[in-house]
Amino acid sequence: MINYFEFYNIPESFNPDTAALKKQFYALSKQYHPDFFANEDESKQQEILEISTINNKAFQTLSDPAKRLEYILKQHDLVNEGAKPQLPSDFLMEMMDLNERLMEADDAEQLAQIRTEVLEVEDNLNQQLHELTADYEQLNDTAKENRLNAVADIYYRKKYLLRIQESLNTFASRF
Repeated sequence: MINYFEFYNIPESFNPDTAALKKQFYALSKQYHPDFFANEDESKQQEILEISTINNKAFQTLSDPAKRLEYILKQHDLVNEGAKPQLPSDFLMEMMDLNERLMEADDAEQLAQIRTEVLEVEDNLNQQLHELTADYEQLNDTAKENRLNAVADIYYRKKYLLRIQESLNTFASRF
């Protein structure tokens, strides 16, 4: 598996220099454009096509904050398909309470109140995430590892919250 940060020759970061990212993407797009290798043998054309595909995937991943976050966590084996994260019980209780109130809501006003609370939780998580990722590149390896675990916790909380937001949108369509 190719590391996209190494592929672009930039440091692993939750907030990479977007200008440097674009510059590398365009430079590699030009260098490995399949049209420039039309006269090469099939294996060389295939190799160029693979590099071109990696370049596109790397750019799509690293230029999107949500995809970049998940990518970094996957690179450090902190996010796996089907993983059951251990979320703090106070967070789970708060989410269960919101969910229960959502199921019992019978007017638009109650839904608006729940939506406001969900947005407050989301804003709080986004603020924590910003604080955890702002100086990530400057940390030593041990501090980075601790920070990544905290980021993974926020990531899983946000995923959980997303399910409640989806339910909220479904219920909102009834009123």
